[in-house]
Amino acid sequence: MTSAFLNGKPATADDLRALALANYGHFTSMQVRDGAVQGRTLHVQRLQEATLALFGATLDGEDALKLAASAMREAGLRDASVRITVFSTRFDYRDPARSVVPDVLVSLSPASSPDKPALRVKSYPFVRPLPQYKHVGTFPLFHYRRQALADGYDDALFVDPAGQVVEGSIWNLGLWDGQSVVWPEGPALRGTAERLLQAALDEAGIPHRSAPVNLADVAGFRAGFACNASGLQPVVAVDAVAWGTDTALMTRLKAALDAVAWEPLA
Repeated sequence: MTSAFLNGKPATADDLRALALANYGHFTSMQVRDGAVQGRTLHVQRLQEATLALFGATLDGEDALKLAASAMREAGLRDASVRITVFSTRFDYRDPARSVVPDVLVSLSPASSPDKPALRVKSYPFVRPLPQYKHVGTFPLFHYRRQALADGYDDALFVDPAGQVVEGSIWNLGLWDGQSVVWPEGPALRGTAERLLQAALDEAGIPHRSAPVNLADVAGFRAGFACNASGLQPVVAVDAVAWGTDTALMTRLKAALDAVAWEPLA
């Protein structure tokens, strides 16, 4: 079951209708365990920067996380998948430049399982608009993911007009060349999990770098993985390129990520 709270109070159907009809806003997602979260500062920064960019208004990211913590207490939860969406019930698409006060919607759903299946992904030419923001314009992401399933795969991988791999539908891609992790450069949302894992790899002494990766060059790698707020998943195939699961790599990545500190949500 999913529960939702708007500005600290249980959300009504009218509150949710305002978001659905305007479809203008941004969000951040996280896993909360025993009332704590990894990458707390990254979530605060994301909320504040995107609110300023999309609404020209300031938002206290700390207060948003406090609303999330309050929602969890009211729901009687210590573990959950938490999504914090910033939008405005007063936003009018006919006058989008009008100043509005942002609202904070906290959605709670069951915590994600740490055991995730391997992914076989299919590539599609697509770059999300305004990829630097985790905005609510998710239609094309789910459309291509649905198309991938119809084509016999598990998810979609996006390729920019230059033929470079950029990101998955709702995850970042890491590639393993046998010596280091390579993060494909390009127009993509740089996720909190990706940024946390990069710092964790530094701490663990595992080499990694960012570099352009053409789709045609994927076959030269030995393994791949996906990462997002729900965790890590092995990527075992991209189109006709198949690797299988590199168990040793996934164990090292998981150990590095597990070492990242958990901080109280609020």
